[in-house]
Amino acid sequence: MKWALRIVGALVALLVVAFFVFRTPDTDPETMRAKYAGPPSQFVEIADGVRIHLRDEGPRDALPIVLLHGSNADLFTWEPWVEALSNDYRIIRFDQVGHGLTGPDPAHDYSRDNFTSDIREVANAMGLERFVLGGSSMGGKHAMAFAAAYPERILGLILVDASGSPQVEAPPKDDEENGNIGFAIAQTPGISWIAEHVTPRALIEQSLEQSVSVAEIVDDAMIDRYWEMLRYPGNRAATMARFASDYEPLAPGEFAAIDVPVLLLWGEEDRLIPLGAGLWLDETLPRSQLIVYPQTGHLPQEERANRSSADVRRWLETLSTPRR
Repeated sequence: MKWALRIVGALVALLVVAFFVFRTPDTDPETMRAKYAGPPSQFVEIADGVRIHLRDEGPRDALPIVLLHGSNADLFTWEPWVEALSNDYRIIRFDQVGHGLTGPDPAHDYSRDNFTSDIREVANAMGLERFVLGGSSMGGKHAMAFAAAYPERILGLILVDASGSPQVEAPPKDDEENGNIGFAIAQTPGISWIAEHVTPRALIEQSLEQSVSVAEIVDDAMIDRYWEMLRYPGNRAATMARFASDYEPLAPGEFAAIDVPVLLLWGEEDRLIPLGAGLWLDETLPRSQLIVYPQTGHLPQEERANRSSADVRRWLETLSTPRR
């Protein structure tokens, strides 16, 4: 019995040592703000003590566009569109709670209603009455939820590989498994707790590579940014909290309430939110237009930066765009 206890004790000790050897600590907030929050970044305080990291670019009297990133991403995913469109449009993008330099929600509320309220409060803080709202992946679901709840505020929606529709399984591609290792780990009890403390850079690199089809966009700067932002204090715990909840699509009545022009942009090879979800949205939303990008994964705004921004520009020109 004593030998068994000693063996168990030794194994526990080895596990503790391994944990501290491989543990990846949080990043330093001051260092992260110095690296990623230079001009034109600003921090805007909204309700409940949340300080939103955002960028507001383009002419102040131009048509305003608010852009929402996807899960575990940040406002920098929209950089190609900002470069292409900000001479003619006012573009506001921000890190949603639990992401980027905004950090965790003080109340640890990662419900869809809370994300939707944050959109309203950011828009109010920036003086926006009506605007175009765009979202990628998780941000697309939040954009649709906002449009359903506040239709009087929305001129149009841009949805990029958006979640929020009933789940549609992706078809198998050769012998590869669908999905993404990072998301799978975050959804696995037990392992997710370890991932909150042990987050190797190689895991982030593999997750990004599995998310896209245009591999060259996944460079060292992109990997470092995702890795460092995920380790911003509180963001890993927020990620695990979000993934611990069940998937919640919009209700039929919410889809029915979205009666504005909608531009759907989709990567044909998206293995996270497959094209079938985009086809379903195109059939369901009454005023939608779907554009599909061949040989493209989950991030058309970056994988097909020139094409997608040009498609957005053409669609924006069809809207009624009175200047303030």
